Amino acid sequence: MTKKKKGEPLTGEALLAKVKQLDHLSKEEKAKECGYYTTTKAGVERVNMMKFLNALIEAEGIQLDGKSGSNGRGGRSASYRITVQSNGNLLIGSAYTKQMNLQPGDEFEISLGRKHIRLKQLDEDGEEMEN
Repeated sequence: MTKKKKGEPLTGEALLAKVKQLDHLSKEEKAKECGYYTTTKAGVERVNMMKFLNALIEAEGIQLDGKSGSNGRGGRSASYRITVQSNGNLLIGSAYTKQMNLQPGDEFEISLGRKHIRLKQLDEDGEEMEN
């Protein structure tokens, strides 16, 4: 096994190619060969498997964070349904406000229909915004 010079760990296509090349090694040895390790003051090498596995996932183009409309912490996805709370309020969750790029202080006009509630976003002058 050849020693890798300590530098930046491999990422992207270079990481994928190296892992395929090292098919015969264990995952810990692969991680080490790709630069995902540190050396302690005592000279002990420690493999950082989480960074290695995350780099592999990213190199494969898989997005686990779900950046489009989620809060980045793996919360629930938007169901487009809400329930009246015990105090009579309706709460619109952050998944919806983030999806619409709403900011604190944005104003809406509420119009009530027979079986619906419509929110119309207002601009800074209090005028209805055009979509």
